[in-house]
Amino acid sequence: MSTFSGEDQNASESKSKAQGFADKAAFWLTIIAITAGIITLVSWFVLGKEFVFALERMVTVMVITCPHALGLAIPLVIAVITAISAQNGLLIRNRTQFEAARNLNTVVFDKTGTLTKGEFGVADIISLGDWSQEELLRKVASIEFNSEHTIAKGIVKKAQEKEFAFSKAEQFKAIAGKGAKATVEGEEIHVGNKGILEISNAKSSEAKEKADELTSQGKTIVFVAAKREVQGIISLADIIRDESKEAVKRLKSLGLEVGMITGDNQETAKYVAEELNLDNYFAEVLPDKKSEKIKELQGHGKKVAMVGDGVNDAPALAQADVGIAIGAGTDVAVETADIVLVENDPRSVVDVLSLSRITQRKTVQNLAWATGYNIFAIPLAAGVLYRYGIVLAPAVGALIMSLSTVIVAINARLIRFTK
Repeated sequence: MSTFSGEDQNASESKSKAQGFADKAAFWLTIIAITAGIITLVSWFVLGKEFVFALERMVTVMVITCPHALGLAIPLVIAVITAISAQNGLLIRNRTQFEAARNLNTVVFDKTGTLTKGEFGVADIISLGDWSQEELLRKVASIEFNSEHTIAKGIVKKAQEKEFAFSKAEQFKAIAGKGAKATVEGEEIHVGNKGILEISNAKSSEAKEKADELTSQGKTIVFVAAKREVQGIISLADIIRDESKEAVKRLKSLGLEVGMITGDNQETAKYVAEELNLDNYFAEVLPDKKSEKIKELQGHGKKVAMVGDGVNDAPALAQADVGIAIGAGTDVAVETADIVLVENDPRSVVDVLSLSRITQRKTVQNLAWATGYNIFAIPLAAGVLYRYGIVLAPAVGALIMSLSTVIVAINARLIRFTK
């Protein structure tokens, strides 16, 4: 928690390009205030007014032109945005890159652990024999119950989710490189890859066709055989997050291209890309080559955000125009990123873009008001309407100046009511 607090403080204190512009504008506005004040004093004195009157006009000009609102215009927006970001699980480590997020046109996600959960889950249960899908899953899970293999865990977890009652697996025997066999409810059952079919003497052209179809989708196949027949197939795949589909949909609705980069094979990458309706993907990319793919996109004029969580994502995060790390990822990825998502929720990337655009809009509004009102305030304070009996006292000038600061502060606070 203390680490996140430190990041939050750094985000508030770090200077952005907008803040640098505001500082320069405040400097020049100060010069203008002094210059306009001196010109006002000299002009009225030359026009024959007494020195006290001329001095009063000069003071009013300098008070009303005080760059107080301009000095607060950006910090107020930054403070509110930083607070909202933290409340929504977004930690801004680099304000300049956060502001640049509004100009992005491409978002590239790492697959494993970002778009997917990084764990095997049951994708398909296909019955090819006398057993129902429920019976097929329950019996296989009974055999795999005590196994530590990731595939076995995925099958058992699925059965547990369905609250199936497990049967006792007897005479269990692991078959190296092929699978396992055991007796469940009086039947000898073989479970494993295609090599297990040779041991069980089970053959099925339909099973082969189904297996080829599922393999082309990048799924891992588990054959189930009993009584020398293939009773069914259970396929497993890296589980795609439900949030990923919504995230991709929302990003595309904002006009961005959405892509994926992964070290997995073409079949797996294609399957995930089609499931999520991605615009493009890079498959079979070595860990040290991910940054080159980002550079390749940038070479085509793309403004790219990279979203990842692993050590091998760090170079790509650094290369991207905006690097976004999943908070549950490695320390290296988090330290390299410009923005950190506390939760493993890809929808938060949409929030990053939205907040960046809101920041830009509110910054422009505040800067426009903090400087723009002087176009009317300075001549009025100098006494251009004196002939019509309108003269501002220094106290009134101070009130107008204070009012401009209040307006800037209220406008910044209104960010909290933005959806």
